[in-house]
Amino acid sequence: MHLHCYSWTGAGEDRELEGERRPPPPPADADVFLASPLPPMRTCDWLLKPAQRIDASPATVREAVEWLADRYRAAEPSFLRPEDEARIGLAVRLAFAEQDLGSGVDVQWGIWLTAGRFFTCAVICCSPNRHADYPCPIR
Repeated sequence: MHLHCYSWTGAGEDRELEGERRPPPPPADADVFLASPLPPMRTCDWLLKPAQRIDASPATVREAVEWLADRYRAAEPSFLRPEDEARIGLAVRLAFAEQDLGSGVDVQWGIWLTAGRFFTCAVICCSPNRHADYPCPIR
């Protein structure tokens, strides 16, 4: 197993565009899904996005957790409800992420930001993924 990291920040209302967030069943044309910058509905479907969408491919779970921490900290000044996030806290999020990724479980965080924006970051387990038998997007 190896890991790929993805992120997206945009207008929260765009998440309602489910047609862009779901890959169509074969043999339908997947161009809309592939071209869309929106995060997929299913976490594992990040692996269907073009390889250019990969932000990082950490060599270890520890590096993936550090990537998540960096993304969280970068978004933190814009959190819509920082007091709600403080109830969970970054340390707890990171501990669960390390445990989950070490067990081969994908991790995705989504947080509302100011001005109606939404932030999501994900670390996806690849080759194999528990939820889909997708080929690696870079191999």
